[in-house]
Formats: sequence, structure tokens, C-alpha cells
Amino acid sequence: MDRKRKWELGYGAVLLIFLSYTTSALEVPLDPKVLEGLPQPPTITLQSSKDYIFDPRENIVIHCEAKGKPHPSFSWTRNGTHFEVEKDSKVLMKPGSGTLVIDISGEKAEAYEGTYQCTARNEHGTAVSNNIVIRQSRSPLWSKERNEAVMVLVGVSLVLKCRPPAGLPPPVIFWMDNNFQRLSLDERVSQALNGDLYFSNVLSEDTSSNYICYARFPHTQTIQQKQPISVTVLENSPAGQRRPMFMTPVGSNSTKMVLKGETLELECIAEGLPTPEMSWQKEGGELPGNRMSFHSYNKTLKIVDVNDADGGDYRCTAANSLGSVHHTIKVTVKASPFWVSAPRNLILAPNETGILTCRVGGEPKPHIGWFINGVAIGHAPQDSRRKVEDDTVILSSVQSGSSAVYQCNASNEFGYLMANAFVNVLAEPPRVLTPPNRVYKVITNNLALLHCASFGSPIPTITWFKDSQTSIQNGDPYVIREDGTLEINMAQPLNSGKYTCIATNSFGIRENHVHLEVKEPTRILMQPEYKVVQRGMRAMFQCKVKHDPSLVPTMTWLKDNVELPGDERFVLDTESLTIKDVTNEDEGTYTCIQNTTLDHDSASAMLTVVEKPDPPTDLELSDQKEKSVQLTWISGDEHNSPTQRFLIQYEDLLHQPGVWINLTEVPGTSTTAQLNLSPYVYYAFRVSAQNRVGYSDPSQSSGQYRTTPAAPDVNPSDVQGLGTEPGNLVISWTPLTGFQSNGPGLRYRVEWRQKDVDQEWFSETVANVSQFVISGTPIFAPYEIKVQAQNDYGSAPDPEPTSGYSGEDLPLSAPDNVQVIIHNSTLAEVHWGPVPSSSVRGKLQGYKVYYRQERGRQDTEEEPGQQEQVLTFSGNQSEGRLPGLQPYSLYSLFIRVLNSKGEGPPSPNKTFETPEGVPGPPSFMNVVNPGLDTLTLEWGPPLNNNGRLAGYTLKYHPGNTTSEPGHAKVMTFLANETSIALGNLNSSTLYTFYLSAKTIKGSGPIITEEAFTVVDTVASRQVDIATQGWFIGLMCAIALLILVLLIVCFIKRNKGGKYPVKEKEDAHQDPEIQPMKEDDGTFGEYRSIESDTEDHKPLKGSRTPSNGTVRRDESDDSLVDYGEGGDGQFNEDGSFIGQYSGKKERDTHEGNESSEAPSPVNAMNSFV
Repeated sequence: MDRKRKWELGYGAVLLIFLSYTTSALEVPLDPKVLEGLPQPPTITLQSSKDYIFDPRENIVIHCEAKGKPHPSFSWTRNGTHFEVEKDSKVLMKPGSGTLVIDISGEKAEAYEGTYQCTARNEHGTAVSNNIVIRQSRSPLWSKERNEAVMVLVGVSLVLKCRPPAGLPPPVIFWMDNNFQRLSLDERVSQALNGDLYFSNVLSEDTSSNYICYARFPHTQTIQQKQPISVTVLENSPAGQRRPMFMTPVGSNSTKMVLKGETLELECIAEGLPTPEMSWQKEGGELPGNRMSFHSYNKTLKIVDVNDADGGDYRCTAANSLGSVHHTIKVTVKASPFWVSAPRNLILAPNETGILTCRVGGEPKPHIGWFINGVAIGHAPQDSRRKVEDDTVILSSVQSGSSAVYQCNASNEFGYLMANAFVNVLAEPPRVLTPPNRVYKVITNNLALLHCASFGSPIPTITWFKDSQTSIQNGDPYVIREDGTLEINMAQPLNSGKYTCIATNSFGIRENHVHLEVKEPTRILMQPEYKVVQRGMRAMFQCKVKHDPSLVPTMTWLKDNVELPGDERFVLDTESLTIKDVTNEDEGTYTCIQNTTLDHDSASAMLTVVEKPDPPTDLELSDQKEKSVQLTWISGDEHNSPTQRFLIQYEDLLHQPGVWINLTEVPGTSTTAQLNLSPYVYYAFRVSAQNRVGYSDPSQSSGQYRTTPAAPDVNPSDVQGLGTEPGNLVISWTPLTGFQSNGPGLRYRVEWRQKDVDQEWFSETVANVSQFVISGTPIFAPYEIKVQAQNDYGSAPDPEPTSGYSGEDLPLSAPDNVQVIIHNSTLAEVHWGPVPSSSVRGKLQGYKVYYRQERGRQDTEEEPGQQEQVLTFSGNQSEGRLPGLQPYSLYSLFIRVLNSKGEGPPSPNKTFETPEGVPGPPSFMNVVNPGLDTLTLEWGPPLNNNGRLAGYTLKYHPGNTTSEPGHAKVMTFLANETSIALGNLNSSTLYTFYLSAKTIKGSGPIITEEAFTVVDTVASRQVDIATQGWFIGLMCAIALLILVLLIVCFIKRNKGGKYPVKEKEDAHQDPEIQPMKEDDGTFGEYRSIESDTEDHKPLKGSRTPSNGTVRRDESDDSLVDYGEGGDGQFNEDGSFIGQYSGKKERDTHEGNESSEAPSPVNAMNSFV
């Protein structure tokens, strides 16, 4: 016995290993695309629920749908026997389907109640449905009964029984009165789960004759009512207070069974006075908070989706002020069968092995039964390749034709489960189900999945290649999944390319190509930033994005995670959002989302709208005193910008009504200010708040606050004493304002006395003026002055004296001892003796020096019209300098003393002479009569000689003023010489001349002039062109080109043989070998410019004319003129054919029709 047991254990272990291996190797998911066109056993796709309750007013429809290849046929059993559908005219089976439609109109519906089962079969197997129990819904009437009236004392408990008839399904219970008003339920009155009505204690208002229990049957939508129950509450002997006692459940313990996955409802209802309160707890555990709820004022505990952990003891407690009572409900959790692993369809190749598993759970443990094609496997034909082990069927070495449908039935006392799973034996080559050339696009660093969905029997083996060359193996970065999918965990751009998957089994091989494109991620480079914007202004959020160029981006903006409002103020640009005329409603979070077909990126920023604050409100005055008061207020809305300060202003209703004056400021955190006030003011206050945007509008003004009058606090300011005329003193001041007056009757006490003189103060009181004039004072005498403010309530404090002076008069004396020191020809220094201070008769302002040029020293008489010049030297000075004098001149000067009143008498005239200086520039220099090698210069004397003119200096050299002077020639002239003729100069040359005048002090400024000598035309051209290197090179190049052309022409001519020129002329009559004619019909002639009647010139050019000039167009003969011009032709011995002529214009056709070329030898001879 032990040995046998050990063998069974060992066999079980081996079987377990075998099952795990074969299952993982052979189970294939069912795919409709895979099975299309392939043989397939039936599969149930739709069936009615196991418990079918029908309404007798409607047809019965029992669903049964299935698929398979070929399409299955259907049959039914009822109550375990074959149901002949075609023989019952009330029963119809839908075409191509197993669904039954039963017409029960006019028939007894009970005849069709029973247990139905559908069978779908084809040549590959048979599938069956669940057992479907068909029952008719019922809503029976209440049994006839007479309810006796209930009489009960106040305070006792009461139960009104409902006892509804048993319906199918059970009815919904509720209590109402005869007016169809639901009864009010509370802690005292409750409806139990069975429908009974419980009163924990009755009150007098519970008296009623219309307690009616209603039952609503949901299938038939009918409502039945119980006979009314009458309740009378007696108040003659009320019950006293008592501890709670349970009305249901009875006793201290009870039990409750619930199925796993269903809803558990536990109920405890107690009576007592006062009304008990209910509470729940689970002993040894906690209540499942996420699946638990209390109902009916804590009398019912409901737990949904019950699991095994919900079993245990639950205790309900009823408590009032007199005590508590407990009841324990023991909950047992059972389970109808449920799937752990349902059997799955298998597709096997011949000689493969497959496993069907049917793993279920339940309490108690379900019994598992296997069926094949609807027949219990024990009654099916024996098959040595099939082995059943409890919940497992092993199929070994299956063969073609052994396809079948297996059923697994698991049941216990609470229900059953049944599932179909087919075994389809197929021999199929591989198919690749993934569409060919599919393009997969992913973002860098994201997961890439390249699919290679395949089907074949046996299951194909999948291999992958990249770019049709590299074999891909499992390993970083590639993973080949069990279903053949190629996984690239972190795709990179280098992973882009063409991928090939190959599916292989014993019946064939198939390949498929897919492509992977790895794209750059979408990234927001410049995120929108937090904005604080004043209302009415503009806000701009930027959102600059980088994305893969091949992807089309879409920019979306959200406000607070919803779309932007349809407002034209919101302007969307490629990379920005602009909000115009911002309002308070625009405040929020703005998010830019950049979407592509593969990814997206987003960024958010807040917009805060600010504006100036609202005005403060509720101004109040408190703590009122003579010279102070406390002002309080309430701040207005700050509009997202904290208040920085409050500005307090006042209006003086007595002196300046309508004018608001700043009084003080307080911090923005304060709403109270202690204000210092002035007497005799009718105050009104207002407050403005300031934040970073600006000031609010002012608040409403406070109530008026009047201060009492008092003596002035201050005296007038800016007190001055100043004489305006000789012998007077004007005392002036800035008067006090009405605000400063501190009371009525404002006036001023003016006091004065002469300084440094022993005398009393003089005084005068004035009003409504700001100055006072004192006459008969000494000239420019110092005074002490005071001005004191007074009103009807007293005087201001005694002021400090202020100094002033009486009026000035003109000075009496002139400076003496005037001396002049000459520094140079343009600068002199003057000295004088200061006047006595007593003669100034005022405040000394300085000295004024008047001077003028009388004449030049070389002039014999005075020059009229010379303007007098004045220099002022401030303060008490005794010397000064006179700049800008003319050299070699006679000057005169005098000096006056200056005070605030004016100038004193002049000093005696003083004359002085300035020495010689350098002269000014010559007045002009002209070049006249230029020749080939001569020029004549003329010039004028300086406008200012500044002394005795000694002569002139002339320098000149070839070139302009910017050229290096080289060896300049220098010439000197006497003062009376003003021209010079210069000879032996170079022709056609620019000369620059420098001329200056001089005295014994030296030379003055230089003037310059440029001039050309006359141009020698012939020599100039020869020098300018014929002797230039570029011209020589050009001529050599032209000669070489002509030589090459002549050689080519000579070679071409020799190919045609030699013949006399005359014969050639007669034979061809070529117009080009004829002498060129002029337009008038005559032959072109070589003429000189001097004479048109000269004879023909020889071959060489004409001689140079006797005047030494050469004209290029007459003298420069060249092959350009003679050889290439087309006007003459060379013959074979080197002579010209035609006349020797100058260059002429010719017709276009000439030069294109010549058929022979001159000899190169003769051409060279002519060139030489």
C-alpha cells in the first residue's frame, strides 16, 4: 500500500512537469483572422442567462448563437429530452442561429417553463450551452385577511407585519398611507429587510388608521397592497424609560450565510426609551471601509462583493442613556463555483500533445465532470491517447480527424459552471498576419514594438533580421517576445531601418518586412512664464517648441484645463498666445500643448491680473483732541497686488475749499493713523491706497472736524530789507497762508533799526500786505529787520532779526593811477587804484574797462568807425587783462566803478601802443598766362600788415599739395613786388605754390595755389600711350594673332593649287579682291589731314609735322588698318591688291566672303 502511494506521488510530480511544458508550448490564442477559411469546431458565442424569468405578456426569447467551419447546426433539449422545435407552431428558431422565439400569446405560459439546453454541432465537434431555467414571473394577490386594530401605550415598542405574497422575483416593499404618502423613517421608526415596520417606541402622533404595506413586482410592473392597519396610541398609562432590547434578530447570537461575490446585509433593530442608537464592529478585525456602508440609520450594515475575509463575527450594539445591549452575528462565506482557469481552445498539429485544464474554486469544493461533444467522457468511445486527471485532460500524439469540443462542468450545492473548449487538429504552413511593409513610428527613448503576428500548425518559430542582413538575437537592446513581437526597450535613431521577420514550421516558411522610424521627441524649449499684468493691458505667453521635422505639430492652448473662450482678444500665433485688453476673468493657468501623432509636450504658467486697489471705505474719526485726531478706515480690494501705502489728504473747508492737500502716508498694513492738526481749520479727510499699479480713487471724505483758534505758530518767511531808491528801505516777506494763521485777524508787526547805531526799534503793524516801505534813510545803510505774525488770539514767537540795506546811489569817484603793461602784440594788462568804499555808495559790483583801437601805427590819421569794447571785472579787483588786440595799433581806455545802482564817473583817458606782429596772409594769389614751360603769378598784400611789411616768400614744386615737396624752389620778394613770371618749367605738369608775407616779427600764414603748364599734345600722347608697357604688349599679341591666322590661310590655299592672281580674278570675280570703294563710288584713298589732294602715300607712315606734334590717327599705320581691315589684299609676291587706303566702314557682308588668304611670308615682310 505504501509502495503504491509513493508511485502515485512520483507519477503526479512527473505529470505536473509535463503539463506545464506542453501547455506553454501548444496553447494558441484564438484569432478570427487566423481561423478564417480553416476548419473549426463549434464555439458558443451567445446564450441566455441560466435563470430566465419571463413576462407572460411578452414572447420568450432564448438566445443561442455559435460559429464554426462549416457553420454549425442547432438543436434543443427541454427537461433533459429532445425538444422537437419544428413540431410546435408557437416556437420559431431563427435561420442560421439556434435562438428560439416562443409566442405565448393565447397560450398558457406555464407550459413552456422548464430547463432548456442548446446544442451546436458540425463535422468537427459539438458544443452545448448552459442549462437555462425558464420561469414565468408572478405577482400574486395578498391573501384575504382581516387586520385587527392595534392599541398600544405610549412609549412601548411595536411591529406591524407585512407578509407579502411570494412573487417571482421577490417584490419591493414600502409603507404608505391612503394618500400615497411614504411613511417617514428615522432612528425610531424603521422598515426591516423582510418588509415589517418597527417602532422602537411609539408616540401619540403615531396614531393612524392607514398603515398600508405595498409590494411592487418589477417584471410585471404591478403593485399590490395589504389591507390597512389601524394603530391607536393610548396616553393614559405611558410606559417608562428602559434599556434597549433587540426586536430582531432575537437573542444574543445568530448566524448568516453569504455567497462569495454577493452582497451581505446584516440587520439589528432594537427597542427602548429613549430611542437606542446602533453601532457595528467586527470582532478580531476591521470593517472593509471601501466596500461597506450603513443604512436605515445604522440599523443595517451592507458589504458588497463579499470575499473570504468577510467571514467572522459581527457585533451590533444598541445603546441609550440607560444602558446597552449586544448581538453577535456569525457570518459564514460560501462560494458557488468560480473560474480559476477556464479551458481554452487548442489548435494542434498532427502528433503534437495538448492539455485542457479546468481549474475552479468554490466552497464547498466543486465536483468537475468532463464531456466530449456533449457526452460524458466516461460514456464516450475509449481513446488511448486521451487521459483524464481530475481537472486536466491530456491529449497525446493527436491525429487528423480527432478534432472535438470538450466541456468542463464544475458544480456544488450553490451552482455550477460549464465551459466549451475545442481541440482543432490542423496541418498548416505559416501565415504572417501583420500587414506587409507596415511603418512603425516611435519617439526616441520610447518602447518600440514591431509585430510579427503569425499562425501555423505547428506553431511557427519567429526570427528577425535588420536591414535584411543582421540577425537579431535576444539581448540588449532587443527582446523577442513569445508571440514573436520584437521589443526595443529604448529606441534610438540608429535603430531606424528595415526589419524582416521570418515565420517557420515543418510545413513552410514565410517572411514579412516592416519599417521602424525613430523620431526626435517633441520638446518645449521656451516655456511660458508667470505673468503679472495690469487690467486693460496685454499679456503674451511664449511657447517655443522643437519637434521632429517629419511630424506635423499642432499647438493647443488651454485655460484652466479647458479650451480658450471664443474671444477675439485671444490671438494665437505659431509660438505664442497674446491676450489683448486683459480682464479679471482672464486670470488663471494657461497651458500650451504641442501635439504630434506620436507624442506631446506641455507647459503651464499662471496669469495674475492686477489693477489699482479699490478705494478705502468707512472712514471714522476718534480720539478727537485740539491738535490731533485718529482716523480709521477699511481697505478695499487689492486686486492681487498688495497695498504698499495709504495716502491721507485733507481739505481746508474754511480757507481753501475744494483743494485737497497731502497730509501724511502710512504703511499698507495699517488702517489707522494719528493725525497732527493745526488750529482754526475746518478739516475733511480722505484716503487713497497705493499698490504696484498705482493709486486708487480717493475714498469718500470723512465728516468735518473743526479745530479751535490759537496764536500763530510761525512767522512770515523770506523776510528781506532792500532799498529800491536812494533814501528808502523796502521790507518784504512771504505772508502766512490761511491755514498757518491759526485764527482770525491775521496781521504783521514790522520792526526795524539802523545797525551799528545806538537807537530803539521802530515798529508798525500792517495787515493784508507783504511789504512795508521806510523813507528818509541814509544811503546804503545797514538795518536790522523783524516781522512778527499776530492774530486775535496772540502773537507768534519773537523772530530773529534779519539784515538789510537801504537804497543805493551812483558812485562818486573814478579809479586813479591807471597803468598799462604790454605783454605782446595782442595782449595788454591794465592796473588801477581802487576807489574808497565810502564813495561807492552801494554794494561794489566791480570795475568796467572801456577801450578802443584809435588807428594803426602805420596810418597817419585815425580810422573812423572803430567800435568801443568793454570788459567787466567783478569784485574789488585792481587789474585785468585785455586780450585780442590788434598788433601795431594805438589804443585808448578809461575805467568806471560799478555798484547795483549803476556806474560812477570815468577815469582819465589812457593811451597805449601795441608792438608789431606777423602779418596776415596775402589777400590773393592768381596764376595767369600759362605756357608750355612758363607761368605767371600775381598776388595782393595782406589785409592786415600788423607792422611794417618786409616782403614775401614763395615756394613751389611739381605735384599737388599732398605730394612730397621734394626739392622745392624758394624765392623772396620785396614788399612792393606783387608778381613773378616763372620759366623753364616742365610742360604738362601740375605745380603747387606757397606764398606768405613777412614783417620783422616773421612770416605770416601761407596761401596755396595749384596750376598746370600747357599740355604738349603729341608728346603727351606718345608718352602717355606709345611708351606704355601695356600698349606694347597689346600690339605684340595682335601681331602674333595675325601671324597665326595668316599661316592657317596659307595652308588652306596650298591645298587648291597655285594659279595667277589675274586668272583668279577673272574666274571668280571676288569683290573682296577689288579695290575698296568709298560710298560715292570712288576708290578709297590714303589722305593726310593737312591736304585731301595729296598723292597716294607710300606704305610707311607719314613723317612728324614740323610743329613737333604727332597725331595718332595720321601717323600710326598698323596691320589692324591694312592687313585685317579687309580694305586691301596681299598677293603672292607681297604687294597689295587694290589701293592703299585708310580705315573705312564697310558693309557687313564684306570680310565674310573671301576665299583666299595672303602669304604669311609676304605678310611678315609688310609688317616689317
